[in-house]
Amino acid sequence: MFELDMKSRKAISDQIIDNMKELIMSGVLQPESKIASVRELAGQLLVNPNTVQKAYKALESQGYIYTVKGRGAFVADTKDLTPAAGDISEAEEMLRDSISRLYHLGLSRQEARDIVGRIFDERSDWT
Repeated sequence: MFELDMKSRKAISDQIIDNMKELIMSGVLQPESKIASVRELAGQLLVNPNTVQKAYKALESQGYIYTVKGRGAFVADTKDLTPAAGDISEAEEMLRDSISRLYHLGLSRQEARDIVGRIFDERSDWT
């Protein structure tokens, strides 16, 4: 499914969240499809089930997955997903920092735009 970077400073639960979001938003995991149980994923990734449970709770609260008691967890339909304002602000700040870094490297505005455009073009799954 995906791999974790155990040397990363990013928490394992956050890595799971990011990986699951990537799989969902790219269409690898389709709406209404069942996802691995907490125990299954913990076993596959060799992490504590509490870590996976924490990630699943966050994904559910953000609207990426939902749970049916006694049946498991499923991918939610994300077409009506409304991201949290804080998440948008955080992403905007990261983008701002990245653009500043390009500026500090001496790139022109057009060169920076070309890089951003290239990155968008690489995301063929992004409509």
